[in-house]
Amino acid sequence: MVLSRRTFSALAGTTALGLTLSGSDGAFARAAAPTGPAPNPPGVDGTRHTVGFDKYSMLVDGRRVVLWSGEVHPFRLPSPSLWRDVLEKLRAHGYNTISVYVSWNYHSSAPGQYDFTGVRDLDLFLRTAAETGLYVILRPGPYINAEVDAGGFPGWLTATRGTARTSDPTYLSHVDEWLTAVNRIAARHLYTHGGGTIVLYQLENEYANNVTSPRGRDYMAHLYAKVRADGIDVPLFHNDKGRNGYWAPGTFDTGGESGRYLYGFDGYPSPVAPPPDWGYFGVGGTKGGSTASPETPGLLAEFGGGWFDPWGGVEFDGKGYAESARTRDAAYERRFYLTNLANGIKVHNVYMTFGGTSWGWLPAPVVYTSYDYGAALDEARRPTPKLVPMHQLGQLLHSVPDLAKLDRAADVQVGARDGATGADAGITAYHLVNPDTKAHFHILRNDRADDVLAAVPLAGVNVPVPVPGLDARLLATGLPLGRRTLRYSSAQPMLWLTAGRQDIAVFTGRKGEATRTAVECASEPTVTVLEGKADHAYASGALRVDAELGGLTRVLVEGGGTDAPLLLLLADDETSVRLWRYDTPSGPVLVYGPALLRTAALRDTTVHLTGDTVEEADLEVWGPRGMTEVVWNQGPLKARATTSGGLRAEQRLPGVAAVHLPALGNWRFHAENPESAAEFDDSAWKAADRTSSYSTTPVPVGQPVLFADDYGFHYGDVWYRGRFTDVGAAESVSLSYVTGTQGLLMAWLDGKPLGTHRMPVPDKSTVRKGTWSATATFPVRYANGPHVLSVLVRRMQHDMDGAAKDTHKAARGLTAVTFAGASPAVTWRIQGAAAPDPVRGPLNHGGLYGERQGWHLPEFADSGWKVVDFPRAARGQGVAWYRTGFRLAIDPGVDASIGLTLTDDPGRAYRVQIFLNGWNMGQYINDVGPQHTFVLPGGVLRTRGANTLALAVLSDGTTPAGPGEVKLTLMGSAAGGVPVTPVDSPGRAHAR
Repeated sequence: MVLSRRTFSALAGTTALGLTLSGSDGAFARAAAPTGPAPNPPGVDGTRHTVGFDKYSMLVDGRRVVLWSGEVHPFRLPSPSLWRDVLEKLRAHGYNTISVYVSWNYHSSAPGQYDFTGVRDLDLFLRTAAETGLYVILRPGPYINAEVDAGGFPGWLTATRGTARTSDPTYLSHVDEWLTAVNRIAARHLYTHGGGTIVLYQLENEYANNVTSPRGRDYMAHLYAKVRADGIDVPLFHNDKGRNGYWAPGTFDTGGESGRYLYGFDGYPSPVAPPPDWGYFGVGGTKGGSTASPETPGLLAEFGGGWFDPWGGVEFDGKGYAESARTRDAAYERRFYLTNLANGIKVHNVYMTFGGTSWGWLPAPVVYTSYDYGAALDEARRPTPKLVPMHQLGQLLHSVPDLAKLDRAADVQVGARDGATGADAGITAYHLVNPDTKAHFHILRNDRADDVLAAVPLAGVNVPVPVPGLDARLLATGLPLGRRTLRYSSAQPMLWLTAGRQDIAVFTGRKGEATRTAVECASEPTVTVLEGKADHAYASGALRVDAELGGLTRVLVEGGGTDAPLLLLLADDETSVRLWRYDTPSGPVLVYGPALLRTAALRDTTVHLTGDTVEEADLEVWGPRGMTEVVWNQGPLKARATTSGGLRAEQRLPGVAAVHLPALGNWRFHAENPESAAEFDDSAWKAADRTSSYSTTPVPVGQPVLFADDYGFHYGDVWYRGRFTDVGAAESVSLSYVTGTQGLLMAWLDGKPLGTHRMPVPDKSTVRKGTWSATATFPVRYANGPHVLSVLVRRMQHDMDGAAKDTHKAARGLTAVTFAGASPAVTWRIQGAAAPDPVRGPLNHGGLYGERQGWHLPEFADSGWKVVDFPRAARGQGVAWYRTGFRLAIDPGVDASIGLTLTDDPGRAYRVQIFLNGWNMGQYINDVGPQHTFVLPGGVLRTRGANTLALAVLSDGTTPAGPGEVKLTLMGSAAGGVPVTPVDSPGRAHAR
């Protein structure tokens, strides 16, 4: 249904009234909120909540919160069991929010068909997020970009009337169907209604090119009204592609509703340039980032947690995503993310935090299968060193509510040991203050490669603060630490909590750094150094503790005018990520030791913990009074009280057991492409005889439409067979075709190979190019009579529509066929992918003969195929299939991340589609790269049972073709994990 302007106004007005009655209207959003404790972790409680904002921060039930968010795409991990693993890791490492794209193409194989079952179960994902205690920022498009096929638009939309991303009625009718389907689920998970944890909802994505046009403004107004009409009552926003002030509040019609919409923007600054100021310390105005909307909190909807890599790997000099992670490492995060925090960014989403895999035909042309992104949690779900600053900052934002309401304070003069000051010392200093509590925060950033020992005036004292090269740190003064107050520290605060009768405060920094921490005390306290080395002295109403960071230094402070003890913990980075806070209904728990804490629960006098270990680890727990027993992963542990006020397990937690992977052998082989033979029966194929198209690619004069999408073939390979009778002496045939990046074309005449044409590998100038066109010309010689021209096009994927110019509608497949020296009348038939797999979805397979016959499926009987060994050195143009089986017997208490690695002589020209148990896990191009290892996620991979591996090898005949070496690779393992259920049937995909 397309909403008229009258309907729009009525719906928006009704919705606004409903918001007022529910207590989450604009008036609430603008109400003054003092600094106070952060809201409790969210969950499904059946209780109505308010979600609003003011110029400082988001407000949940009237309490300020900084949304510290990581981007996660459930469609890039086709194993619903493992969604919980990823979300629990993010929550444990300090995130309180996740941002989620919903990809239209993933859920819709045809107009009016929307599938939210199995691996596409959005309801299950949102439930899991709520059970994990994470807020959700939902981003359902309709356009998402995200480096996915057509930017998330379904394949069938490429062959429809109407202009996408405008107020075109035909397009809006499809959009309304999509939003109705996705919002029906989203409405059940709104935090405002207590059914889930969605607190923000995005309208469109980086919509820049129609910002001044009526059709653009009407489009945004339509989306706003539609979303409100569907019952979505949380604040809405749009993410500006850059700092332009586009779609700020008041720039389009919201049906009279005000105070419920935020301006957001995206930022992917270069890691080799100084971090930009996009807020308090920036240029201001519409180009200043968050200053484009001064009455709403700074909202960075996407900030680079890495970057994507194209085919050939030119973005990172062929080194792949490991180089992305290196150039945007933990020090990068501290410099850039702390700069954002200083600039008032209070909704901060890191894109990506878990990138995952663009499996099947999901990836856009500009990326290959892996979407690791150099993210903090890698493609195999393994924590990386990049999680260290997120862990520290997330814990800090939860423990220190003062950070949710900050004003810019007077500049301070920062010196250095060599006498240099300010910029001369290489230090950029930001000074902020909470107007309610008067707590002060200083962010020091070193944009030079050399380490600096800065002299920073903190609470009237010049404090030496080490700031490593190309790094940054946050300092605080006047900060409450429970029942005491921090005067200053040269270490970065990470958290504080009250456990039992004592307060605990954690400070962090780089290993080996000298730190100085001063805590206010009315009189001289009793100080006990429980672990590590530390000097201490009392003077001028403060206890000063000096220590060098290394492991965990424990200092117990008692008395000094305060009844409650303070346990001061000083941890280096490596140690800090073994300190885990978990909030329970009985109070917070702090756990030290394991590689991951997933959950904590208090039952009577027992604390029940779940989590992971890699190496053997100690376990110590601080929590509410009365704890006497500890259970780890359902196993009771003997524990004793410690001088630090906690419980310590008497035995160490075991590390992970060894994982043994079998060698792959007993390969079975079958040649393919019977379609190339002259006698092949193509009578059941579709006739390619259309004369017009909605594609942006013009139909050549005098030629039929040959574009694959016009005949319903939207993903994977497509075959053409043209029949003609010789008229004249043709010298050559020219085949014009259009594909995504790294597409190719193979041709046969009367069953004999004519040759192969490939699109070039992207270079620095074409790395963003998504649509490639070329003409392949082959010499022909044939006798009089009927002939068959067979053509296979690896179409790759649709271009995205980032500029809102319908670029996703560019043709894929053949576009024109001409002969030199003759003009035969050719009748064409076309064949692509069979009907979508009901379990694996429309993006799983394409139009190869073997795919249409089910050769990729585990149940296919291949006993008649020839047994061969690897490496192979076959030569010939066309397709060949290889299948094998293997069994795994991995301990159910071990979470093993397993990949498939392919290696060969890089001069060999061939590519491989990888199918595991029928799931298309990606494409390997041997002579292009850079990807060699493909993640096989548990659930798709049966870690206790039989598996089937099928490889569809496409070779151009110019070189010997492999595969060469094909092996299973252990990418990481941990003792613990989550229960994993196979995803081979829709029903089983839901279980835990």
